[in-house]
Amino acid sequence: SPEKQEIEQLLLSLDKFHPTIPDSVTEFYLKKVGFTNRDPRLTKLVSVAAQKFIADVAHDALQQCKMRNSKDKSKKDQRLVLTSQDLAASLRHYGIQSIRLESMGATPAVATNPPPP
Repeated sequence: SPEKQEIEQLLLSLDKFHPTIPDSVTEFYLKKVGFTNRDPRLTKLVSVAAQKFIADVAHDALQQCKMRNSKDKSKKDQRLVLTSQDLAASLRHYGIQSIRLESMGATPAVATNPPPP
């Protein structure tokens, strides 16, 4: 079928692509959540999907930052400073709510919620 041929072509093209997220990191997290896989092409496909997701979140956070900075036109210094609030707004767009813990040395916790309808 044409769909099966497209999938095979995609999987073959993955051999030429080197994602930013190493396969070993992807394999570690796949195993951690209980996913077993014998096909390295599938691992690479998950790496590519994760890379795309991270790039989309970062791009959206940058757009949030630009919108926030455009509101304050009195600034002489036009450098963009990406804040955790920009990132949190971007993550909310994807149904991920970040919770900032106020205690010293704590790292933000992340909870996933389905996006609103």
